Amino acid sequence: MRHEANGAKPATDPDIAARQAVMATCTGATTAELEHALQGVGEIPAASDLRGTENGLVMLRGRMGGDGRAFNLGEATVTRAAVRLDDGRTGFAYQLGRDTAKARISAILDALWQGPERAAVERVLTPIRDRIAGEAAAKARRVAATRVNFFTMVRGED
Repeated sequence: MRHEANGAKPATDPDIAARQAVMATCTGATTAELEHALQGVGEIPAASDLRGTENGLVMLRGRMGGDGRAFNLGEATVTRAAVRLDDGRTGFAYQLGRDTAKARISAILDALWQGPERAAVERVLTPIRDRIAGEAAAKARRVAATRVNFFTMVRGED
């Protein structure tokens, strides 16, 4: 498999997509769900902060119609966490908002996912994924119930 000059794997690597899915699940989870998930993994190495969990701002960019010129929409608060497990693995997480506990637990789950606990992390995140998918499906049904289909009638001989 080809690796980039800086040692990073190409974005098409299935591990990257799977890790992104884990992080997306953590983002959609509540802090209580993540605490429960972390307890369900079992014995884990101790985690120390690479740098303190901190809050900051990111600039949100937007486009009109999806293809217009980019513009600054506003700022959003994010929390960043970076941890190192006793065995040397590192985990990182960014979460919208100021929930430092959620960001730190997400970073620990990210680090655990990269080692032998991967299957356990996937197992404990499954109920959260199911809840998120169920809520998305319910929202899609509510939106579909109010959808209006517009059509154009053609007049003449075209």
